[in-house]
Formats: sequence, C-alpha cells, structure tokens
Amino acid sequence: MKTKVFAAVLLSVFAFSSSAFAENWMAHIRGVYITPDNSSSPVSGVEADKQTIPELDFSYFVTPEWSVELILGTSRHEVSLNGTDLGKVSLLPPTVTAKYHYDLGNGFVPYAGLGLNHTLFYDVDLSSNLSVSTNSTGLALQVGADYKIGDNLYLNLDIKKVYIKTDVASNGNYLTTLDINPMLYGLGVGMKF
Repeated sequence: MKTKVFAAVLLSVFAFSSSAFAENWMAHIRGVYITPDNSSSPVSGVEADKQTIPELDFSYFVTPEWSVELILGTSRHEVSLNGTDLGKVSLLPPTVTAKYHYDLGNGFVPYAGLGLNHTLFYDVDLSSNLSVSTNSTGLALQVGADYKIGDNLYLNLDIKKVYIKTDVASNGNYLTTLDINPMLYGLGVGMKF
C-alpha cells in the first residue's frame, strides 16, 4: 500500500513539474563562423586564424523575457607570426550569458545578452620553444533572434563578441600577450522543451 501511495505521489509531482515548467528550456545547435580580432603586444603580428565550428547551447527561462544561457563549443586555430606558421592551439570557452528576449508577437523574438566566458587553452602544438601560459576570463556580448517555424521549433541567428586573451611564452619566458577577442556569427535551429 505504501508503495502505491508513494508511486502516486511521485507521479503527481512529476506531472505537476512537467506542466509547471513546460517550455522553460531551450536548446540551439548552430554553425558558427569565428573571426578573431587579433592584436598582440609587445610583439605584434601574432594571430589566430578564422574557423567554422558547431555550437550547442542550453537556455533556462527564469521568466518569459529573461533566460540564462550556457554556450558550449570548441575550436582549433592555426597561430602565425606575420604570416609564418607557429602551430595550432585549441580553445574551450564555456560561456554563460543572461539574455533579455522581446517577443514581437509575430513569431520573431530578438534578444540581447551579457555574460562571462572562461577560456581554457588545450592541445597546444606550437613551435618547440613556444607555449601558451594562461587561460582567460572575459566578457561576452550577444545579440540575436529566434523566429518560430513550428510548435516548439525556431530558426536562430546569433552574434557574439567574446573577449579572450592569453600570454605566449618562449622557452618559459614571457614573449607577448595575444588578444583574440573573436566575433562569432551563428545560424541554426532552436527547440523549446
């Protein structure tokens, strides 16, 4: 008897939860074109190249207008100095943004977001005497729009500016700071659930 009562209570809690929190989550999958806004100092001319990657994000809607988004993606970039190849490095920049959505009522929902990213540099394969010596924490700015094409399905356009920098060392000695600060242009689909 206790098992049946417990099962009934558990089922009613899940039924209430699923209706009370219906469509509080949204996921996007996008193709993203990354264009670094490279600058380096004191040694100039260090650059990371452009890349196209897949990106996945999950948003939780705190209210119909406000959401918190976790953005996941990784990229591998060729690094050069004044056109001379220095090798490759991978970046993992998990980013969290707070977004405001403005529903225009016609299926078009523009948004703007502000957040932080923490970039981890890994799989560093640079010339034998070069290394990347620091990870990075920086601001993330975001604008975009969802356009409803089905019950819970959306087309998505997303543009982000992410502030990323790292120190480059030669034989363990500081050489220069590379500001990558990429723009990310994304196009994809989203689903509310």
